[in-house]
Amino acid sequence: MRIEIICTGDEVLTGKIVNTNFSYMSQKLEDVGLAVQWETTVGDHREDLLRAFQLAGERADAVIVNGGLGPTVDDLSQEIAAQAAGVDLVLHEGWLARMEDMFQRRSRVMPPNNRKQAMLPATAEMIDNPVGTACGFAVDIGKARFFFTPGVPRELRRMLEEQIIPRLLARSGVQTTIYLKRFHSYGLGESHVDAMLKGIEDLVPEGTVKLGFRAHYPQLETKLTVRGTDMDDVRTKLAPVEQEVRKRLGNFILAEDDATLEGTILNHLTQGHATLSIVEMFTSGQIAARVAPLPGAEAVFRRGVVARSVADIYTAVGLTDAPLDGAVTPAMAETIAITARRQTGATHALAVLVELDAGADRMDFGGTICLAIATAHDVASRRSRIVGGREWVRLGAVEMGLDCLRRYLQGLPVQERIDFEKTDEKP
Repeated sequence: MRIEIICTGDEVLTGKIVNTNFSYMSQKLEDVGLAVQWETTVGDHREDLLRAFQLAGERADAVIVNGGLGPTVDDLSQEIAAQAAGVDLVLHEGWLARMEDMFQRRSRVMPPNNRKQAMLPATAEMIDNPVGTACGFAVDIGKARFFFTPGVPRELRRMLEEQIIPRLLARSGVQTTIYLKRFHSYGLGESHVDAMLKGIEDLVPEGTVKLGFRAHYPQLETKLTVRGTDMDDVRTKLAPVEQEVRKRLGNFILAEDDATLEGTILNHLTQGHATLSIVEMFTSGQIAARVAPLPGAEAVFRRGVVARSVADIYTAVGLTDAPLDGAVTPAMAETIAITARRQTGATHALAVLVELDAGADRMDFGGTICLAIATAHDVASRRSRIVGGREWVRLGAVEMGLDCLRRYLQGLPVQERIDFEKTDEKP
């Protein structure tokens, strides 16, 4: 099946809004074995939209149009869709009643221009939008089936996953079950993992397992897309492959499927009736921000300390005689973690200290990271150096701190070398 995605809107075309909707849709389609051949971005102009719809209708089998379903004058998707399909726009009474009810439940009066959102091409199939007023719909233009979706990300995502992907799979005629298995890792680059997993698809015959990656520093997502006649067949094919992935990536796998690094940490602490305090430097409090908001964290998270200098961190945890030069060391991180744990009464404390290079931000700008994890009877520490710019160092420090805590809780070594660190000492 040849699929095209058309994203509409002047703000998308001019770059005022980053088009994350396209990447989301393309990835979701790939996950279920549907590949996108074309992507078109077009502004809010009638002639341009009409030509884009006509061209897509000539070359694609299915087209997803994103945006242009709102109530304002520059939302043109319904009007141009009807023109391209050669049919009239008609009022969809059911959706109009649905919108009026939505406004009523929110104790609001529906503005007159919202009525426009219930105007659909006469031959359109309505596609439900459970979380918004923009009515999705499907209509044939040329030889392609067009699916129209709202630009609001949370509305698009529900509609894509619940309504459109099932329709696309049915139209594709593929009588198979498709399942996506995901592994999340930190510390290994995409090319390294690709080499580590070489030949893994050959464990299952007939090419029914496809290996893929999505790199989003500092994590890497390794994907296995599995095709089978049913879920029992999928599980049979997946079992030896996922077992081999776990074996080859080993300690670097931090979570699987929808699980997260911070969620894994919280689960371990909760199961052990443990508590946690965090001290962090240069990370803008992002380590605590990953853990503290999670459901159940109120019983685990004790305190977060954020400061920009070693001296301020010493003061915050009740230490004196901070080193005058401000250089960070593993021993310093250990002292801070031990003291913070005692001060807050937590069972565990994580301290992450960062010493940055001097000068302007640049690609060879780096930072030294010293971190420590303390309990009542033990302390573990690590020193690392990351280069790549201030933001690269900050993200690396956050992820390394959390991943080392995850490793500690799972009884794994915290010192295992990663691809993102430099071995040479800071000059």
